[in-house]
Amino acid sequence: MTHILIVDDDALVRRGLGFDLEQANYRVSTAENAEDALALSQRDRPDLVLLDIGLPGMDGLDALRQFRQRIGDVPIIFVTARRRDMDRILGLELGADDYITKPFNVDVLLARMKAVLRRVQPSLVPRPVAGPITIGDLVIDASTHTVTIGGAAVELTAREFGLLHALALRPGHVFSVDELLPVVWGAEFLGESQVVYVHIRRLRSKIETDPDNPQRVITVRGVGYKLVSKKE
Repeated sequence: MTHILIVDDDALVRRGLGFDLEQANYRVSTAENAEDALALSQRDRPDLVLLDIGLPGMDGLDALRQFRQRIGDVPIIFVTARRRDMDRILGLELGADDYITKPFNVDVLLARMKAVLRRVQPSLVPRPVAGPITIGDLVIDASTHTVTIGGAAVELTAREFGLLHALALRPGHVFSVDELLPVVWGAEFLGESQVVYVHIRRLRSKIETDPDNPQRVITVRGVGYKLVSKKE
């Protein structure tokens, strides 16, 4: 599930916007100042940050610089009451991905968020790594399209392999159904999300010792699915 961090010193904004984003099926964290936001992001990296400029202590512009230094290229959208063109230009020149002024229409904000997330989609599901992926006794080799468990070959369909490979690129990360659909079935897929559940069930029947008590591909209730890393 895509993780959004809201950084705003107004508790009403944090609660109201947080509720709207959760209704839109995002996982939401909040912080009332930049220092807390940076600390939180280092513990649990967000997929996108909604950042106010007029924060107490470190302002949003300085916070953007710190995010870039400490967290890297996480997408950041300024959501602020500052409406001057010079503020907008400065924010974008510093590296913000978008700039939205308050008050705003939530549907417009959601559309702008989706546009930014589409541009950085590879960060949600990383590009294939060179060589096989090894997680415990599970080995997934994209170059040969093969899977082995304990050295024994596992026969998977193309969809099952694509699903397992997507999960394995980020072990431990919880993927929502909406994230898995375009990765495995393509961005233009218009079918039912139930297809993910069906393929997860089939995948488990082939890679789990007990498919009814899965230890590799885990359901996180109300969120999605993850491939358990060997450290868990």
